[in-house]
Order: sequence, then C-alpha cells, then structure tokens
Amino acid sequence: MGRITVKDIVKQFELEILCGKTGLNRVVTVSDLYRPGLELAGFFTHHPVERLQLLGKTELAFLESLPKDVREERFYRLCHPDLPCICITRGLSVPEELIRAAQDNQVPLLRTSMPTTRFASKLTNYLEKHLAPTTTIHGVLVDVHGVGVLILGDSGIGKSETALELVKRGHLLVADDAVEITQLEEDVLEGSAPELIRYLLEIRGLGIINVMTLFGAGSVRDKKKISLVIRLENWQESRQYDRLGLDEERMRIMDTELPLLTVPVRPGRNLAVIIEVAAMNYRLKAMGYDAAKQFVQKLGETIEEADDVD
Repeated sequence: MGRITVKDIVKQFELEILCGKTGLNRVVTVSDLYRPGLELAGFFTHHPVERLQLLGKTELAFLESLPKDVREERFYRLCHPDLPCICITRGLSVPEELIRAAQDNQVPLLRTSMPTTRFASKLTNYLEKHLAPTTTIHGVLVDVHGVGVLILGDSGIGKSETALELVKRGHLLVADDAVEITQLEEDVLEGSAPELIRYLLEIRGLGIINVMTLFGAGSVRDKKKISLVIRLENWQESRQYDRLGLDEERMRIMDTELPLLTVPVRPGRNLAVIIEVAAMNYRLKAMGYDAAKQFVQKLGETIEEADDVD
C-alpha cells in the first residue's frame, strides 16, 4: 500500500495552509473522506478521526448559527489530535474559533477554492490511486492488441526476448523484469514499471536497451490494465498440455483472479506469435466467441448425426 502525507495532498491540489504546519507530515491511511454532520450537532460517539474532514458552505453556515460558547466547544471536539487535517472548500472565511482549536491541537487547517463536491471527487480519486494495494512481480508486461499480457517464467526462459519480438511486431512494452501491480478496484489490476527501469529491456548477451529510444515513443506505455497471464515453462515430455483450450486455469494476484495460459517452450516455437494469437483469442472470448467450445459442440452434433444414421 502506498504512503500519502498531508503535505503530498497540499502539493497536489495547491491548498492554502491556514495553520498547523507542524502536522503536515501526518500520514493518511484511508481514502474515505468525511463531512461532519451529527458531530456539529454534538454527537461525537462514532466520529471517524482517521478520515480527512471537509467543511463546506452548509457545515460552516450551521456552525455560525450556534451560540459562541457552543461553537467553540464543537470546534475543539472536532479538531481531534488524531485527525489528518481539516479542509475548508469554496474559499470560505474560516471562523477564528476553528483556527484556535486547530492550532491548539496541531491539526493542519487547509483551504481550497474548489466546490466541495468537486474537490471531494478529485481528492477521493487521488487517494484511492495512491493508497491502493500494490505488489511487485518478476515478469514482463506488454500491451498486445489492446490486451495487457503479463508474461511469467523462470529466469532465462526468454521473457525479455519475446517482449522484444512483440515490440518489433508493433506492440507496446509496459515493464520488463519487475512489474508493479496496483489493485485499483475489485477485479481490476494495473501494471507499470518502476521509475528506474521504465522503457528498458535486458537482453542476455546484448545488455540493457532503451525501447523508446530504439523504436520510438509509440512502442511503450507507462501503465496497462492486466487481462491475461501467460506462464512460460520448459517443455516437459511427461506433462499433458491442453490441446483444445477447454481447461481454464486461473491465477490469483492480490484479490483478483486472472485467466492463466501455460505455454511450453522448446526450440522452434515462435513465442511472440503464440502470445499474439493468445491475446486475440482472449478478445474473441470476451466478445462471446470460444473456438474450443464451438469445436466441441460441432463434434458432439456430428457424433449424434452418425449415431442416428447407424
């Protein structure tokens, strides 16, 4: 999981710091935001102090209607020492009581000119992206005909060489050697390359090459949704490999299961073409056409017709 501080949010959205600069290094742990409602009326029993607090026109108008002593008491209870920060939207004026309460508890008090709903939407998207669960897998990620294909296999089996051949055939490299995978939402995984090795390929005997420099900016992309996993393994004579495509293996990465194809490697097999066809076949299946099932269905019909003739 990523790490976000209040300072990162201030920088990203160019927020005005009203007070509480000493608390800018506070870590934000959840992507959910909170607009206090019942708390402003005095009910703090279930106040989620781990969330960023937003105060807009409605909240401030209600607080202004309260007697001065009550307003001060609500502000002090609202500025819990564990709060990441409080943000005022629409560029509204901030009551002095709130500034004093934030200062006393060292809670960062921020302000933006954006409307509350718009700012909440942008901030939520930002937090969900940077706080999403992440993992790193040893492999290669390529964009083949619009399908994000994650290529796995033992070191030296030919993953990078296959990726190079795919790039030469017009497909896009996303990451080589280390693929950083982020779970953006349920059943959605996005892969990218670490900054240090972005656009680079390691080819044994040749060394490290920069794909974007050699093949142009149209041969790479920064990130891609992962749809298919292909595992390369050395050909094993004792193993029975799927010849029809009816056996559907799955691979779990974090909380998401992806279709998995195991491709045996032996001299003479063009892995780039096989992966290219696998990606196109995946797209056909997504559109409702499964060649293997169609074949089995026609085979069954042919057998039935032969039995009827007998």
